[in-house]
Amino acid sequence: MADRVTVIGWDGTPPSPAARAALDAATLVAGAPRHLDLTEVPEAAERVPLGSVDRAVERIAAHRGSAVVFSDGDPGFFGVLRALRDPRHGLEVEVIPAVSAVSLAFARAGMPWEDARVVTANRRTLRRAVNVCRAHPKVAVLTSPGAGPAELALLLGEELRTFVICEAPGTEGERITVLTSDRVARHRWTDPNVTIVVGAPGALSGPPDTPGGSGVPGGAGAPGEGVWLAGREAGAGALPRGWGLPPAVYGESPARTAPGDGSSGEPADDPHLRAAQLAALGPGPGDLVWDVGGGSGWTALEAARQGAGVIVVDRDARTCARISATARRLGVPLRVVHGAAPQALADLPEPDVVRIGGGGPRTLLACVDRRPQRVVGHALTRDGAEAAGRVLSGAGYGVRCALLQTVELETSSWTEQGRNVAFLLVGSRM
Repeated sequence: MADRVTVIGWDGTPPSPAARAALDAATLVAGAPRHLDLTEVPEAAERVPLGSVDRAVERIAAHRGSAVVFSDGDPGFFGVLRALRDPRHGLEVEVIPAVSAVSLAFARAGMPWEDARVVTANRRTLRRAVNVCRAHPKVAVLTSPGAGPAELALLLGEELRTFVICEAPGTEGERITVLTSDRVARHRWTDPNVTIVVGAPGALSGPPDTPGGSGVPGGAGAPGEGVWLAGREAGAGALPRGWGLPPAVYGESPARTAPGDGSSGEPADDPHLRAAQLAALGPGPGDLVWDVGGGSGWTALEAARQGAGVIVVDRDARTCARISATARRLGVPLRVVHGAAPQALADLPEPDVVRIGGGGPRTLLACVDRRPQRVVGHALTRDGAEAAGRVLSGAGYGVRCALLQTVELETSSWTEQGRNVAFLLVGSRM
Protein backbone atom coordinates (compact mmCIF):
# COMPACT_ATOMS: atom_id res chain seq x y z
CA MET A 1 0.00 0.00 0.00
CA ALA A 2 1.20 3.49 -0.83
CA ASP A 3 2.55 5.35 2.20
CA ARG A 4 0.70 8.50 1.22
CA VAL A 5 -1.49 9.52 -1.70
CA THR A 6 -1.93 13.19 -2.51
CA VAL A 7 -4.46 14.16 -5.15
CA ILE A 8 -3.66 17.49 -6.78
CA GLY A 9 -6.33 19.36 -8.68
CA TRP A 10 -4.91 21.05 -11.77
CA ASP A 11 -6.41 24.13 -13.42
CA GLY A 12 -3.41 25.39 -15.37
CA THR A 13 -2.02 27.57 -12.61
CA PRO A 14 1.38 26.87 -10.95
CA PRO A 15 1.23 24.28 -8.12
CA SER A 16 0.67 25.64 -4.62
CA PRO A 17 3.39 25.24 -1.97
CA ALA A 18 1.56 22.21 -0.55
CA ALA A 19 1.34 20.64 -4.01
CA ARG A 20 5.04 21.29 -4.65
CA ALA A 21 5.98 19.65 -1.36
CA ALA A 22 3.92 16.56 -2.23
CA LEU A 23 5.54 16.38 -5.69
CA ASP A 24 9.05 16.74 -4.27
CA ALA A 25 8.44 13.68 -2.05
CA ALA A 26 6.65 11.62 -4.69
CA THR A 27 8.09 8.36 -6.00
CA LEU A 28 5.05 7.77 -8.24
CA VAL A 29 3.03 10.34 -10.18
CA ALA A 30 -0.18 9.48 -12.03
CA GLY A 31 -2.13 11.69 -14.41
CA ALA A 32 -2.92 12.52 -18.00
CA PRO A 33 0.03 13.09 -20.38
CA ARG A 34 -0.28 16.86 -19.98
CA HIS A 35 0.14 16.44 -16.23
CA LEU A 36 3.07 14.04 -16.45
CA ASP A 37 4.90 16.47 -18.75
CA LEU A 38 4.88 19.24 -16.12
CA THR A 39 8.35 20.37 -15.09
CA GLU A 40 7.41 19.96 -11.41
CA VAL A 41 7.17 16.16 -11.75
CA PRO A 42 10.37 14.58 -10.34
CA GLU A 43 12.49 12.91 -13.04
CA ALA A 44 13.06 9.83 -10.87
CA ALA A 45 9.38 9.28 -10.10
CA GLU A 46 7.48 6.47 -11.78
CA ARG A 47 4.93 7.88 -14.21
CA VAL A 48 1.52 6.17 -14.46
CA PRO A 49 -0.85 7.41 -17.19
CA LEU A 50 -4.52 7.58 -16.21
CA GLY A 51 -5.78 5.86 -19.36
CA SER A 52 -7.62 3.22 -17.35
CA VAL A 53 -8.44 4.70 -13.96
CA ASP A 54 -9.06 1.30 -12.34
CA ARG A 55 -5.71 -0.10 -13.44
CA ALA A 56 -3.91 3.06 -12.41
CA VAL A 57 -5.50 2.95 -8.96
CA GLU A 58 -4.47 -0.69 -8.55
CA ARG A 59 -0.88 0.26 -9.41
CA ILE A 60 -0.99 3.15 -6.92
CA ALA A 61 -2.38 0.88 -4.20
CA ALA A 62 0.46 -1.61 -4.77
CA HIS A 63 3.14 1.09 -4.71
CA ARG A 64 5.49 1.44 -1.77
CA GLY A 65 6.24 5.11 -1.26
CA SER A 66 4.56 8.47 -1.72
CA ALA A 67 2.20 8.86 -4.67
CA VAL A 68 0.73 11.93 -6.32
CA VAL A 69 -2.30 11.80 -8.57
CA PHE A 70 -3.20 14.71 -10.86
CA SER A 71 -6.84 15.41 -11.70
CA ASP A 72 -8.24 18.28 -13.74
CA GLY A 73 -10.06 20.83 -11.61
CA ASP A 74 -11.69 19.55 -8.44
CA PRO A 75 -10.73 15.85 -7.97
CA GLY A 76 -13.92 15.24 -6.00
CA PHE A 77 -16.22 16.41 -8.80
CA PHE A 78 -16.41 13.75 -11.53
CA GLY A 79 -12.72 13.16 -10.82
CA VAL A 80 -10.46 10.34 -9.73
CA LEU A 81 -11.15 10.73 -6.03
CA ARG A 82 -14.08 8.29 -5.96
CA ALA A 83 -11.96 5.46 -7.38
CA LEU A 84 -9.12 6.20 -4.95
CA ARG A 85 -11.47 6.15 -1.96
CA ASP A 86 -12.85 2.73 -2.84
CA PRO A 87 -12.67 0.74 0.44
CA ARG A 88 -11.05 -2.19 -1.38
CA HIS A 89 -7.81 -0.24 -1.68
CA GLY A 90 -7.63 1.09 1.88
CA LEU A 91 -5.83 4.24 0.77
CA GLU A 92 -5.49 7.35 2.90
CA VAL A 93 -5.94 10.28 0.57
CA GLU A 94 -5.15 13.97 0.94
CA VAL A 95 -6.75 16.34 -1.58
CA ILE A 96 -5.41 19.66 -2.81
CA PRO A 97 -8.30 20.96 -4.96
CA ALA A 98 -8.33 23.48 -7.77
CA VAL A 99 -11.12 25.37 -9.49
CA SER A 100 -13.32 22.84 -11.27
CA ALA A 101 -13.43 22.93 -15.06
CA VAL A 102 -17.18 23.50 -14.88
CA SER A 103 -16.81 26.49 -12.57
CA LEU A 104 -14.07 27.87 -14.80
CA ALA A 105 -16.18 27.47 -17.94
CA PHE A 106 -19.16 29.29 -16.46
CA ALA A 107 -16.89 32.03 -15.13
CA ARG A 108 -15.33 32.53 -18.56
CA ALA A 109 -18.83 32.73 -20.05
CA GLY A 110 -20.01 35.13 -17.34
CA MET A 111 -22.99 32.92 -16.49
CA PRO A 112 -24.46 31.90 -13.12
CA TRP A 113 -24.68 28.15 -12.76
CA GLU A 114 -26.50 27.17 -9.58
CA ASP A 115 -29.45 26.33 -11.85
CA ALA A 116 -27.38 24.16 -14.21
CA ARG A 117 -27.35 20.39 -14.51
CA VAL A 118 -23.88 18.85 -14.82
CA VAL A 119 -23.29 15.58 -16.67
CA THR A 120 -20.29 13.65 -17.92
CA ALA A 121 -20.35 12.28 -21.45
CA ASN A 122 -18.40 9.30 -22.71
CA ARG A 123 -19.20 6.64 -25.29
CA ARG A 124 -21.43 4.81 -22.79
CA THR A 125 -23.30 7.81 -21.37
CA LEU A 126 -23.47 10.10 -24.43
CA ARG A 127 -27.10 9.34 -25.30
CA ARG A 128 -28.31 9.96 -21.75
CA ALA A 129 -26.27 13.18 -21.52
CA VAL A 130 -27.98 14.39 -24.70
CA ASN A 131 -31.38 13.57 -23.20
CA VAL A 132 -30.55 15.77 -20.21
CA CYS A 133 -29.71 18.56 -22.67
CA ARG A 134 -33.12 18.02 -24.27
CA ALA A 135 -34.89 18.31 -20.94
CA HIS A 136 -33.09 21.19 -19.19
CA PRO A 137 -32.39 24.78 -20.18
CA LYS A 138 -28.80 24.85 -18.93
CA VAL A 139 -26.48 21.83 -18.87
CA ALA A 140 -22.71 21.64 -18.46
CA VAL A 141 -21.24 18.60 -20.19
CA LEU A 142 -17.82 17.26 -19.24
CA THR A 143 -16.90 15.77 -22.58
CA SER A 144 -14.43 13.08 -23.65
CA PRO A 145 -12.97 11.89 -26.98
CA GLY A 146 -15.79 10.49 -29.11
CA ALA A 147 -18.37 12.21 -26.93
CA GLY A 148 -17.62 15.86 -27.52
CA PRO A 149 -19.44 18.94 -28.77
CA ALA A 150 -19.87 17.61 -32.32
CA GLU A 151 -21.41 14.34 -31.13
CA LEU A 152 -23.73 16.19 -28.75
CA ALA A 153 -24.91 18.48 -31.55
CA LEU A 154 -25.44 15.64 -34.02
CA LEU A 155 -27.57 13.66 -31.58
CA LEU A 156 -29.65 16.72 -30.71
CA GLY A 157 -30.44 16.99 -34.41
CA GLU A 158 -33.27 19.44 -35.09
CA GLU A 159 -33.57 20.45 -31.42
CA LEU A 160 -31.66 23.71 -31.67
CA ARG A 161 -29.55 24.76 -28.70
CA THR A 162 -26.77 27.24 -28.05
CA PHE A 163 -23.35 25.78 -27.22
CA VAL A 164 -20.75 27.61 -25.14
CA ILE A 165 -17.57 25.57 -25.60
CA CYS A 166 -14.58 26.08 -23.32
CA GLU A 167 -11.59 24.32 -24.87
CA ALA A 168 -8.45 23.47 -22.88
CA PRO A 169 -9.66 25.36 -19.79
CA GLY A 170 -6.90 26.86 -17.66
CA THR A 171 -4.18 26.47 -20.30
CA GLU A 172 -2.49 28.87 -22.71
CA GLY A 173 -4.63 27.36 -25.47
CA GLU A 174 -7.91 28.10 -23.69
CA ARG A 175 -10.64 29.30 -26.04
CA ILE A 176 -14.33 30.16 -25.61
CA THR A 177 -16.67 29.71 -28.59
CA VAL A 178 -20.42 30.40 -28.78
CA LEU A 179 -22.33 28.67 -31.58
CA THR A 180 -25.79 27.36 -32.33
CA SER A 181 -25.87 23.57 -32.33
CA ASP A 182 -26.48 23.28 -36.08
CA ARG A 183 -22.99 24.72 -36.69
CA VAL A 184 -21.01 22.85 -34.03
CA ALA A 185 -20.34 19.68 -36.02
CA ARG A 186 -18.53 21.68 -38.72
CA HIS A 187 -15.58 22.33 -36.40
CA ARG A 188 -12.85 20.32 -34.70
CA TRP A 189 -12.61 20.81 -30.95
CA THR A 190 -9.67 20.50 -28.60
CA ASP A 191 -9.79 18.04 -25.70
CA PRO A 192 -10.40 18.45 -22.87
CA ASN A 193 -13.34 20.81 -23.06
CA VAL A 194 -16.47 21.72 -21.15
CA THR A 195 -19.56 22.35 -23.24
CA ILE A 196 -22.40 24.42 -21.80
CA VAL A 197 -25.65 23.64 -23.61
CA VAL A 198 -28.30 26.32 -23.29
CA GLY A 199 -31.80 26.20 -24.71
CA ALA A 200 -35.50 25.61 -24.02
CA PRO A 201 -38.21 28.19 -23.28
CA GLY A 202 -37.07 31.39 -21.59
CA ALA A 203 -33.44 30.31 -21.26
CA LEU A 204 -31.77 32.32 -24.03
CA SER A 205 -30.73 35.91 -24.34
CA GLY A 206 -29.12 34.79 -27.58
CA PRO A 207 -25.59 34.43 -28.93
CA PRO A 208 -24.11 37.08 -31.18
CA ASP A 209 -24.88 35.17 -34.40
CA THR A 210 -28.63 34.74 -33.80
CA PRO A 211 -31.35 37.32 -34.47
CA GLY A 212 -31.82 39.55 -31.46
CA GLY A 213 -28.80 38.06 -29.70
CA SER A 214 -26.34 40.27 -27.92
CA GLY A 215 -23.86 37.94 -26.26
CA VAL A 216 -23.50 34.77 -24.26
CA PRO A 217 -26.82 33.11 -23.30
CA GLY A 218 -28.24 34.05 -19.95
CA GLY A 219 -29.76 31.97 -17.19
CA ALA A 220 -33.35 30.83 -16.79
CA GLY A 221 -35.62 32.94 -14.66
CA ALA A 222 -35.47 36.49 -13.42
CA PRO A 223 -33.21 37.77 -10.62
CA GLY A 224 -34.78 37.41 -7.22
CA GLU A 225 -36.86 34.33 -8.05
CA GLY A 226 -34.35 32.28 -6.10
CA VAL A 227 -32.69 28.92 -6.72
CA TRP A 228 -32.43 27.03 -3.45
CA LEU A 229 -31.48 23.64 -4.91
CA ALA A 230 -28.52 23.19 -7.26
CA GLY A 231 -29.63 22.09 -10.70
CA ARG A 232 -33.19 23.38 -10.24
CA GLU A 233 -34.24 25.97 -12.79
CA ALA A 234 -35.20 29.38 -11.47
CA GLY A 235 -38.96 29.77 -11.46
CA ALA A 236 -39.58 26.01 -11.46
CA GLY A 237 -41.51 26.29 -8.22
CA ALA A 238 -44.16 28.35 -10.02
CA LEU A 239 -45.38 25.24 -11.83
CA PRO A 240 -48.20 23.23 -10.28
CA ARG A 241 -47.22 20.60 -7.73
CA GLY A 242 -47.83 16.95 -8.57
CA TRP A 243 -48.86 15.08 -11.70
CA GLY A 244 -52.04 13.57 -13.05
CA LEU A 245 -53.48 17.04 -12.53
CA PRO A 246 -56.89 18.18 -13.81
CA PRO A 247 -56.87 20.35 -16.96
CA ALA A 248 -57.96 23.44 -15.02
CA VAL A 249 -54.62 23.50 -13.22
CA TYR A 250 -52.95 24.11 -16.57
CA GLY A 251 -55.44 26.81 -17.45
CA GLU A 252 -57.28 24.66 -19.96
CA SER A 253 -60.67 23.00 -20.16
CA PRO A 254 -61.07 19.25 -20.62
CA ALA A 255 -62.01 18.02 -24.08
CA ARG A 256 -62.77 14.51 -25.23
CA THR A 257 -60.59 13.30 -28.09
CA ALA A 258 -62.17 10.60 -30.15
CA PRO A 259 -60.25 7.50 -31.25
CA GLY A 260 -59.15 7.66 -34.85
CA ASP A 261 -58.67 11.44 -35.14
CA GLY A 262 -54.91 11.18 -34.83
CA SER A 263 -54.90 12.05 -31.15
CA SER A 264 -54.94 9.87 -28.10
CA GLY A 265 -58.53 8.76 -27.82
CA GLU A 266 -58.30 8.95 -24.03
CA PRO A 267 -61.56 8.77 -22.10
CA ALA A 268 -62.19 12.47 -21.43
CA ASP A 269 -58.42 13.01 -20.83
CA ASP A 270 -58.82 11.28 -17.49
CA PRO A 271 -56.13 12.63 -15.12
CA HIS A 272 -56.29 9.42 -13.05
CA LEU A 273 -55.41 7.32 -16.10
CA ARG A 274 -52.65 9.81 -16.88
CA ALA A 275 -51.24 9.46 -13.37
CA ALA A 276 -51.25 5.67 -13.67
CA GLN A 277 -49.48 5.85 -17.03
CA LEU A 278 -46.83 8.21 -15.66
CA ALA A 279 -46.27 5.92 -12.67
CA ALA A 280 -45.77 2.98 -15.04
CA LEU A 281 -43.44 4.94 -17.33
CA GLY A 282 -41.27 6.22 -14.46
CA PRO A 283 -39.59 8.99 -16.50
CA GLY A 284 -36.48 10.58 -15.05
CA PRO A 285 -33.28 12.48 -15.90
CA GLY A 286 -31.38 10.95 -18.80
CA ASP A 287 -34.47 9.23 -20.23
CA LEU A 288 -36.11 9.95 -23.56
CA VAL A 289 -39.89 9.55 -23.62
CA TRP A 290 -41.93 9.13 -26.78
CA ASP A 291 -45.56 10.23 -26.43
CA VAL A 292 -47.16 8.83 -29.56
CA GLY A 293 -50.61 10.28 -30.14
CA GLY A 294 -50.14 13.31 -27.91
CA GLY A 295 -53.82 14.08 -27.36
CA SER A 296 -54.12 16.69 -24.65
CA GLY A 297 -50.32 16.85 -24.27
CA TRP A 298 -50.54 16.79 -20.48
CA THR A 299 -48.88 13.37 -20.19
CA ALA A 300 -45.90 14.69 -22.16
CA LEU A 301 -45.74 17.90 -20.12
CA GLU A 302 -45.79 16.00 -16.84
CA ALA A 303 -43.15 13.52 -18.05
CA ALA A 304 -40.92 16.45 -19.02
CA ARG A 305 -41.39 17.95 -15.57
CA GLN A 306 -39.89 14.77 -14.10
CA GLY A 307 -36.61 15.63 -15.84
CA ALA A 308 -36.93 13.42 -18.91
CA GLY A 309 -36.47 14.47 -22.52
CA VAL A 310 -39.81 14.17 -24.32
CA ILE A 311 -40.83 13.92 -27.97
CA VAL A 312 -44.54 14.18 -28.77
CA VAL A 313 -45.82 12.78 -32.07
CA ASP A 314 -49.28 13.59 -33.37
CA ARG A 315 -50.76 13.77 -36.86
CA ASP A 316 -53.16 16.61 -36.05
CA ALA A 317 -51.57 20.00 -36.72
CA ARG A 318 -53.88 21.86 -34.31
CA THR A 319 -53.04 19.39 -31.53
CA CYS A 320 -49.32 19.90 -32.15
CA ALA A 321 -49.69 23.69 -32.11
CA ARG A 322 -51.70 23.60 -28.86
CA ILE A 323 -49.18 21.32 -27.10
CA SER A 324 -46.28 23.52 -28.24
CA ALA A 325 -48.04 26.66 -27.05
CA THR A 326 -48.83 25.14 -23.64
CA ALA A 327 -45.24 23.96 -23.22
CA ARG A 328 -43.91 27.44 -24.05
CA ARG A 329 -46.37 29.08 -21.68
CA LEU A 330 -45.33 26.79 -18.81
CA GLY A 331 -41.63 26.91 -19.69
CA VAL A 332 -41.45 23.13 -20.13
CA PRO A 333 -39.00 21.95 -22.82
CA LEU A 334 -40.24 19.26 -25.18
CA ARG A 335 -40.18 18.55 -28.89
CA VAL A 336 -43.39 18.21 -30.90
CA VAL A 337 -43.36 16.29 -34.20
CA HIS A 338 -46.26 16.73 -36.59
CA GLY A 339 -46.74 13.45 -38.48
CA ALA A 340 -48.59 10.17 -38.61
CA ALA A 341 -47.22 7.12 -36.82
CA PRO A 342 -45.60 4.79 -37.57
CA GLN A 343 -43.91 6.71 -40.44
CA ALA A 344 -43.12 9.73 -38.25
CA LEU A 345 -41.20 7.54 -35.80
CA ALA A 346 -38.56 6.32 -38.24
CA ASP A 347 -35.99 9.11 -37.77
CA LEU A 348 -36.53 9.79 -34.07
CA PRO A 349 -33.75 9.05 -31.54
CA GLU A 350 -33.99 5.85 -29.49
CA PRO A 351 -36.56 6.01 -26.67
CA ASP A 352 -36.19 4.65 -23.14
CA VAL A 353 -39.93 4.50 -22.52
CA VAL A 354 -42.92 4.96 -24.80
CA ARG A 355 -46.47 6.02 -24.07
CA ILE A 356 -48.90 5.19 -26.87
CA GLY A 357 -52.14 7.11 -27.04
CA GLY A 358 -53.27 5.93 -30.46
CA GLY A 359 -52.25 4.52 -33.80
CA GLY A 360 -53.25 0.87 -33.65
CA PRO A 361 -51.17 -2.34 -33.95
CA ARG A 362 -48.81 -0.98 -36.62
CA THR A 363 -47.77 1.89 -34.40
CA LEU A 364 -47.35 -0.45 -31.42
CA LEU A 365 -45.16 -2.77 -33.51
CA ALA A 366 -43.04 0.15 -34.71
CA CYS A 367 -42.49 1.22 -31.09
CA VAL A 368 -41.50 -2.19 -29.72
CA ASP A 369 -39.13 -2.65 -32.68
CA ARG A 370 -37.04 0.16 -31.13
CA ARG A 371 -36.78 -1.93 -27.92
CA PRO A 372 -37.66 0.66 -25.25
CA GLN A 373 -37.47 -0.52 -21.66
CA ARG A 374 -41.18 0.02 -21.17
CA VAL A 375 -44.26 0.61 -23.32
CA VAL A 376 -47.44 1.98 -21.73
CA GLY A 377 -50.83 2.39 -23.37
CA HIS A 378 -54.53 1.91 -22.82
CA ALA A 379 -57.53 0.40 -24.52
CA LEU A 380 -61.21 1.23 -24.22
CA THR A 381 -62.37 -2.38 -24.72
CA ARG A 382 -61.19 -5.78 -23.53
CA ASP A 383 -60.75 -6.93 -27.11
CA GLY A 384 -58.49 -3.97 -27.77
CA ALA A 385 -56.48 -4.71 -24.63
CA GLU A 386 -56.03 -8.36 -25.59
CA ALA A 387 -54.91 -7.44 -29.11
CA ALA A 388 -52.32 -4.99 -27.79
CA GLY A 389 -51.18 -7.52 -25.20
CA ARG A 390 -50.56 -10.11 -27.91
CA VAL A 391 -48.39 -7.67 -29.84
CA LEU A 392 -46.34 -6.88 -26.74
CA SER A 393 -45.88 -10.47 -25.64
CA GLY A 394 -45.03 -11.51 -29.20
CA ALA A 395 -42.23 -8.95 -29.18
CA GLY A 396 -40.76 -10.39 -25.99
CA TYR A 397 -42.30 -8.01 -23.48
CA GLY A 398 -43.83 -8.99 -20.18
CA VAL A 399 -47.39 -7.67 -20.08
CA ARG A 400 -49.51 -6.37 -17.23
CA CYS A 401 -53.09 -5.16 -17.64
CA ALA A 402 -55.48 -3.54 -15.20
CA LEU A 403 -59.05 -2.30 -15.58
CA LEU A 404 -59.28 1.25 -14.22
CA GLN A 405 -62.59 2.88 -13.41
CA THR A 406 -62.76 6.41 -12.08
CA VAL A 407 -65.76 8.43 -10.96
CA GLU A 408 -65.47 12.18 -10.41
CA LEU A 409 -67.69 13.65 -7.68
CA GLU A 410 -68.75 17.24 -7.27
CA THR A 411 -67.96 17.69 -3.59
CA SER A 412 -70.53 20.35 -2.66
CA SER A 413 -73.39 17.99 -3.47
CA TRP A 414 -71.39 14.74 -3.80
CA THR A 415 -73.03 14.01 -7.11
CA GLU A 416 -71.37 12.09 -9.91
CA GLN A 417 -69.81 14.32 -12.56
CA GLY A 418 -68.18 11.79 -14.85
CA ARG A 419 -67.21 8.16 -15.14
CA ASN A 420 -64.31 6.74 -17.14
CA VAL A 421 -63.29 3.15 -17.77
CA ALA A 422 -60.08 2.05 -19.49
CA PHE A 423 -57.69 -0.88 -19.62
CA LEU A 424 -54.14 0.13 -18.65
CA LEU A 425 -51.44 -1.91 -20.42
CA VAL A 426 -47.79 -2.01 -19.42
CA GLY A 427 -45.17 -3.87 -21.42
CA SER A 428 -41.73 -4.34 -19.83
CA ARG A 429 -38.73 -5.52 -21.83
CA MET A 430 -37.50 -8.88 -20.60
